Amino acid sequence: MATVTYVRGDATTPLGKGVKVIAHVCNDQGGWGKGFVLALSRRWSEPEADYRRWHRERAGNDFGLGAVRLVRVDTYLWVANMIGQHGIRTGSKGPPVRYDAIDRALTEVGRRALELGASVHMPRIGCGLAGGNWGRVEPLVLERLSACGVPVTVYDHD
Repeated sequence: MATVTYVRGDATTPLGKGVKVIAHVCNDQGGWGKGFVLALSRRWSEPEADYRRWHRERAGNDFGLGAVRLVRVDTYLWVANMIGQHGIRTGSKGPPVRYDAIDRALTEVGRRALELGASVHMPRIGCGLAGGNWGRVEPLVLERLSACGVPVTVYDHD
């Protein structure tokens, strides 16, 4: 069983050696412009471009809650765009986070990380603009990544 390490820092500059996957949660509306995605876009254009194309062409692909796209941004670095948020605002049905979708997405990220021999790096996914609770997300990370042998680093931004 791998561990979850908590650090202060920026998940867009993941620590350690080897292949890495930066995992984060996206919404199912095609919106990219607030939160962690801005930090990603400051470093690389590919994750946003791929997400927008994936959404635009959704009638012919798997775009939707629980889906994942890994986008290569460097030789040993990938970004996992995970659809784990329905909409973009808290409304009468609560916050936009969808824990079941994050669970499905993390299962796929874990599978791909094992194939790549990668560690996974992330902010506290689903707990920013999506309105989620880390107490509900952390067990998913532990079960879908750590228990499968994938090392995880969670970054708390200063």
